[in-house]
Amino acid sequence: MADMGGHGSMAMAPAPAAPGRRKRYMHMTFYWGKNSEILFTGWPGASGGMYALALVAVFALAVLLEFLGSPCVLLLLQEPSSSSSRGSRRRAAAAVVHAVRVGVGYLLMLALMSFNVGVLLAAVAGHAVGFLAFRAGLCGGRVQADGRRNKAELAPAACC
Repeated sequence: MADMGGHGSMAMAPAPAAPGRRKRYMHMTFYWGKNSEILFTGWPGASGGMYALALVAVFALAVLLEFLGSPCVLLLLQEPSSSSSRGSRRRAAAAVVHAVRVGVGYLLMLALMSFNVGVLLAAVAGHAVGFLAFRAGLCGGRVQADGRRNKAELAPAACC
């Protein structure tokens, strides 16, 4: 093997940090605190208000994920037997809803990878509220002719 630049090994030293850029540390264990980065570089930063906004966003993503997997969305997208062109549009719409659901699931998973306990709690609370609202029948749902509600089947999680 040829000698690279007169050195005995081919390993390269890590590049020095650019002037003015701070070193970032990514947590690999759960931690409490508002100083974190969730989804985007520098967001929410050290501001308590922006951290609260980030928790609300994670909560909303979890509720949205439960809504997209709810029976009411599936009922809206059922294929009618009368028209094949309408059925094709509904299948395409179902594919779009599925893609959005998977995308939201992955965004939520990436937010959880910040290892911030507040983010974890906001996601779990969002899933619980979304489940109660859209899948357990508290905010509507189909009612059978005898007045009983249909039991919602649990759809598989989008990220698993």
